[in-house]
Amino acid sequence: MDEYAQLLAGLAEAGELDEEWRGAFEHAPRSAFVPDRIWVEDGDASNGYRLVDKGADPVGWWTEVNSGRQVVTQLDDGRADGPGVATSSGSMPRLVASMLHHLDVADGDTVLDVGTGTGWTSALLCHRLGDRAVTTVEVDPVVAATAGKHLAAFGLKPCQVVGDGLLGHPAGGPFDRIHSTAAVQRVPLAWIEQTRPGGVVVTPWGTPYANAGLLRLEVGERGRDSHGRFVGDVSFMWMRAQRPHTVTSPDLPPARRGPSPMDPDLAEENVHAAFAVGLRVPGVRTLHTWQAADPVGTHRFRLSDESGSWATVRFNDWHGADAVHQSGPRRLWDEVVAARRAWLADGRPELTRFGLTVTARGDQHVWLDNPGSTLR
Repeated sequence: MDEYAQLLAGLAEAGELDEEWRGAFEHAPRSAFVPDRIWVEDGDASNGYRLVDKGADPVGWWTEVNSGRQVVTQLDDGRADGPGVATSSGSMPRLVASMLHHLDVADGDTVLDVGTGTGWTSALLCHRLGDRAVTTVEVDPVVAATAGKHLAAFGLKPCQVVGDGLLGHPAGGPFDRIHSTAAVQRVPLAWIEQTRPGGVVVTPWGTPYANAGLLRLEVGERGRDSHGRFVGDVSFMWMRAQRPHTVTSPDLPPARRGPSPMDPDLAEENVHAAFAVGLRVPGVRTLHTWQAADPVGTHRFRLSDESGSWATVRFNDWHGADAVHQSGPRRLWDEVVAARRAWLADGRPELTRFGLTVTARGDQHVWLDNPGSTLR
């Protein structure tokens, strides 16, 4: 049994690969859709990634592609001079299987697949539902062209669209299901309008603080709200138009200094805490920084928003008089501390106790346990 077959057998045995999808995974292996050039994380590389070329290193390429890990297929939106940010990938098979499970398709359903990427998920959907039932949208024309070649090699011809996935594909709707392989901070109203009432949208959803939730949203009747729950813990690359800002170093000295009332490790204690904190600190993104000469003594937790507020917290001696630096209209570290306390007061709820409502006008709000319990 080869590595990929072993992977599928393991997923099936663990109950993570539905029997109705296993044939699709066997017929269209991920390796058939991954380009010959991929990138692997490497701390010694200048941009944090090492190129693995199938022609030069076939063993290394196959090892990565048939693993259960994410496979990075593009850096920096294809620019050669970028800082080393992964912008397209072959998703983890376990997560793909989970998302397709929650999509809950039936024979005859039509699906809009947002974020074609390598084309692998589109191929799985085509195998399950037929080419004519699948429309796939990709914003990057180079990525879309490569995926199209791989799909054609398997004799698959879904409707391929090059464009902004946030806009969906009005000409093909209404769809029974919308499936996104890119994370959003806000569910586009276009997706709601292009899904039939009673249909389902499955998408990674997160905040700049914690890109961590898998949302399964059930679309309401026209003019009514749509409600859904977070059904799992996932982290996907952002839709390009909804990427959070980059955390930068502050230009001005801190306006406020003092001790921290909380160990900064608790701000990201686990995925459930981070997700809950992120819901209550809108627009805040984080970064860990340190100096190579003294990584322990200089390790700081950095936060910023897009309106000029920032904060840093020292991990070592966090209760010291100069541990917290803050500036700007908001006191970001104070907000994080208050948000974690609110999570504790709620009883440390796990991510799957939260849900999301999208109103008929496109507004969205998060709730705990039921749509009537909106987070403030």
